[in-house]
Amino acid sequence: MHTLLPLESQPAGSARMRRVEEVEASRRALRGRDIVVFSTDWDGDPLSKAHIMRLLARENRILWVNSIGNRAPRANAHDARRIWKKLSRFTQGLREVEPNLHVLSPLAIPLYGSEVVRSTNRVLLALQVKRAMARLGFRRVISWSFLPASAPVSGTLGEELVVYQCVDEFSAFSDTNGRHIAELEARLLRKAHLCITSAELLRESKAKVNPNTVLVRHGVDFEHFVKACEPATLVPGDIAKLPRPILGFFGLVADWVDLDVFEACAKAHPKGSVVILGKIAPDVDVSRLQAIPNIHFLGRKPYAALPGYCKAFDVALMPFKWNALTLNANPLKVREYLAAGLPCVSTPLPEVEQVGLCRLARTPEEHVRQVDACLREGPGPSRERAQRIFHESWQARVEEIRRHVGETMSRLGKAP
Repeated sequence: MHTLLPLESQPAGSARMRRVEEVEASRRALRGRDIVVFSTDWDGDPLSKAHIMRLLARENRILWVNSIGNRAPRANAHDARRIWKKLSRFTQGLREVEPNLHVLSPLAIPLYGSEVVRSTNRVLLALQVKRAMARLGFRRVISWSFLPASAPVSGTLGEELVVYQCVDEFSAFSDTNGRHIAELEARLLRKAHLCITSAELLRESKAKVNPNTVLVRHGVDFEHFVKACEPATLVPGDIAKLPRPILGFFGLVADWVDLDVFEACAKAHPKGSVVILGKIAPDVDVSRLQAIPNIHFLGRKPYAALPGYCKAFDVALMPFKWNALTLNANPLKVREYLAAGLPCVSTPLPEVEQVGLCRLARTPEEHVRQVDACLREGPGPSRERAQRIFHESWQARVEEIRRHVGETMSRLGKAP
């Protein structure tokens, strides 16, 4: 004989069952699917796009279409090398870089101001992508774009679903034609069945064009960066013997980085070191910083090596300028610094304030004061500090994305 549950407990049990069913339905929406991804180049540093698609590739097949650009090339050595690299990748054809993850490097004409060129790109890209889809036997396709420049081809591949995942205010980049990029993005937003944004300000602005816009903030590769707290992690030789304290930064040194902060910190700690890891954008002049003896440019480092460098940092720096681009940004490096257990001093951007674990500073002088406060409280990696960001994993973010995709498919009346 079965004992009936009290009536008052049944609704709670029913609610739990419904929630389990909803979670399973959302997982089915992104299980066994074929996904065409328009994104930055696969061979670059693993950003949010790569983290998300690596997780989705466990249960889906991914065709990753390398960057088709957001701007026209310029007559300089940097862009010449980039064009040569893209041509070299194109000749490699379709390649499987990881299980279930295939990379295509297409050819496109990056002159976004011309409608004729846009039409040509639409035809060229569609042909190249459809050919790759046919080779892989793709069906019931979802197209997933991280770039406005995909607008000419997104929605023309016979997709069941078009997703636009917006992680930056692309029209605010200084090296793009903002008006034309904004036009492309508006076209993509109108096509998309779902828009996913990484910052609240992005959600607010994109929702004005596409009401089916949601917020899914960045996650972090916690298990990778927390290695900075482990005794077994080795500190690389080019940083190990530098004078302390070591105030560190990693990432692209672009025009949105406040170089005055590095200079102020170096002068405030003349017996210490300011260490900058990463490439320097071709339009950024760092010669005055290179003339300061305790500022060390160590170049771009492999992703696998970053925990070792973080282990050497006493304080992490995130000195972004205050402008339309950065106010809409959700800097991934902040969560990575925190997962490495580091005290972090950052510009008070909205998404950094939302994390709530950094010391905030607007001016170079304020950065110096906050760095000094971090040094007094306890420099270097701390496992206790790292645990505060443990819940912000990429796996958790992907589950949010699954739920939004499942709800969108249900709204459209499409079976998972």
